Parts: sequence; C-alpha cells; structure tokens
Amino acid sequence: MTENAPHRVETSRKTIRVLDALREHGSSSVTFLARELEMNKSTVHNHLSTLEAEKFVVRDGTDYELSLRLLGFGGYVQHRHPLYQVAKREVHRLASQTGELANLMVEEYGQGVYLASEQGERAVDLDIYPGLRRPLHAIGLGKAILAHLSPERVDDIIDEHGLPAETDQTITDRAELDAQLATVRDRGYAVDNEELIRGLRCVGAPIIAKDGTVLGAISVSQPVSRMNNERFTDEVPDIVQSAANVIELHANH
Repeated sequence: MTENAPHRVETSRKTIRVLDALREHGSSSVTFLARELEMNKSTVHNHLSTLEAEKFVVRDGTDYELSLRLLGFGGYVQHRHPLYQVAKREVHRLASQTGELANLMVEEYGQGVYLASEQGERAVDLDIYPGLRRPLHAIGLGKAILAHLSPERVDDIIDEHGLPAETDQTITDRAELDAQLATVRDRGYAVDNEELIRGLRCVGAPIIAKDGTVLGAISVSQPVSRMNNERFTDEVPDIVQSAANVIELHANH
C-alpha cells in the first residue's frame, strides 16, 4: 500500500533508508552503506552529510551512527501514546511481581511495536527497546493482538508480511495460526512457546477498549527452565490477564 502511495519524494525515501540501515547495522561507513542499500557512494555521502549537518547522525572518522537527537523523537512518541500513559505503571509492577521481563506492544503498519519493556530482578537480558518491531504471528503479544483484529485486517497483514519462521517453532501455516487465534479468543490469552527466540516462553494478554477494539497487549517472558508447563498454562496467564484488566480499567475510564 505505502509502496504505491502518490506524491512520494524519492530523496526523502532514500534518506529514510539510510537512517534505517544505521539503526539496523550500527556505526557504518559510506562504502558499507552504499553496498547494503545498493546506492552509489556519492549519493550515500550526500545524504549522510545532510543528516550530520542537521544533527541526526554523528561521524567518527569514516563511520557514521545515529545521534541522540533521534532519542527525543522516540521519547516524545512513546510518552504521547495513550496506551503507554495508562499502562506504564502496570508494566513496571508486572516486572517487579514476577521478577521477569514484562512488555507492552501495539500494532502499527501490520507489525508489533514494543511500547514499553521492564526487566525484573531475574529477567533475561534481551535486546528489546521501545520502538523495536517484531512479526505479530511469532510472539504471544502479537497473537493476542491478531486474535482481536478483524479477519480482513489479519488478511491484509499476512498478505503484506507473510508468516516467516523466526525459529523452528514459529507457526508458518495460516490454518494453524487461525486455529490458535480462535483459542486465544476463547481463553483470553496467547502463548509463544519458543516461537520468536529459542529457549524463551511468553504469555500475552490483549488490552481491549470498551468498544471492543484491541489497544495492544501486555506479556511476561521467561526462559523455559523457569516457566514449566504448570506456570505456562495456569499461573502466568492469570497474572498477565490481571495486569491487562487493570490497564483496561484505566484506558476505559
């Protein structure tokens, strides 16, 4: 859809691709970026020079990386998001209560976007940060959201993003995914059994607005070694659903 949007400015699109590449690869040279983006070096250099002049990147020798100016944009977007405002305390409380990793996710452009992440005292140290995007079908948070989107919206998301395998446990069959989403709707929570990261389990619960639309999802993630089958199917779902209920009360107040 966005690929065919009218009136796109190609120069702006190239600048955004340079920024995305720096986010993905970290500190990079002009030569590396030109190869990755399949642009000529002079074009990449011109974009980087403009970004440096506007303080969106910093240069160290021949390498460039994103500047802290972008942190202001990210922080602004996060703190202005209505779900973050009502859910941030509950995410912190959930991490403290379980001692594990608690996450808040929303859907945007067909992907799951982390809105908040808090580590409890025993949490696995994963490279998760606000703004990180993940495929919805491969994570408990995402499946909790997908289960409450319209069938037409789910079709659009899968048409655009597919069902790529993140691990050998990821659901890549549409019929199997549909069956699991129906189960999510029936029981009120979703699970991710090593489907995004090997060795990690996740239980996610949807956050529903009073009009029935899904606002996002909240989850707890633990290593398989600490989330046995009993905790995976009973204890943790109750805790996560309780947190989602609290957020819903605040969101719908």
